[in-house]
Amino acid sequence: MKVFFDEKFLQIYAGDPAAVPGRLEYAFSLLKEKYSLVDPVPCSREDVLLVHAPYHLEYIGRDESVYPMAVLAAGATIGAAESALNGEAAFALCRPPGHHAGPDSCWGFCYFNNVAIAVRKLLVAEKVKKVLIVDFDLHYGDGTANTFHGDPSVSYYHVKGSNPRVFFDNLKEYLQSGSAELVAVSAGFDRHSEDWGGYLSTTDYRETGKILGSFAKDTCRGRIFAALEGGYNPHSMGEAIAAFLAGLEDGL
Repeated sequence: MKVFFDEKFLQIYAGDPAAVPGRLEYAFSLLKEKYSLVDPVPCSREDVLLVHAPYHLEYIGRDESVYPMAVLAAGATIGAAESALNGEAAFALCRPPGHHAGPDSCWGFCYFNNVAIAVRKLLVAEKVKKVLIVDFDLHYGDGTANTFHGDPSVSYYHVKGSNPRVFFDNLKEYLQSGSAELVAVSAGFDRHSEDWGGYLSTTDYRETGKILGSFAKDTCRGRIFAALEGGYNPHSMGEAIAAFLAGLEDGL
C-alpha cells in the first residue's frame, strides 16, 4: 500500500472546514508509521482540462493560495491511480477534496475533482476501458456524477444509508452486480459517529475497506485506489483512515 502525501497538505489554503489547521496531522502521524509515503507531483493544466472547462481552470487559477494545493491534490490522486493500475493499491492523503467539483462549477470545499481527473487521464490514455467509482462520503458527489453522466466507461455510485446496517447492505448489494478494470474510491469519513454523520464506527470503516478490497481482488486483480474527500474531526478521521486502509489490505 502506497500513501501519496506532501507536507504542503498541512498548510492552510482557505477558510473552509476542509482546510482548518490540524485536520490531517493525526492521520499523517498514523499512516507514516506503517506505509510507504510517496511525494506527489502537481497535475498539469492539461490534466485539469480533461474534466474542467477552461474558464473554471482560469477562475481557480487566480487564487494563489488554493490553486497550488488543488493541482497538488489532483496530482496525488493521479499518482495513486497509476500505482493501482500497476498492481499496488494506494491512497491519496490530500486536500482540498474534489467530489463536488464538476466540469464548470464547484462547491462544498472542492475546487478540482481529484478522482475524476485521475480516472479520465487513464481513460484518455487507453490504460483502462471501464472504471467503477464508489463514493462513501456522507454527501453525494454531484461533481463526479455530472462529469461522467452518460459515459458508459465510468459508473459512479454513492453509498446510501443512515445507519450501519443499511449502509453495508446498500454497498454489498450494489457490488454484487458491479464490474470494472479499476476501482476508484472517493473516501469521505464524515459519517463517523464522532463526525457530521454520526453513525459509522472506526471498525465499520475497516469493514468498508475489506468489502471494497475483496471486490477489487475478485473483479480487477486488486486494482484499487482511494482519495480523501470529507472528514472533519481530525482524531476520528485519522483513526478511520487507518482502519479503512487496514481493511483494504485484509480484502486484497
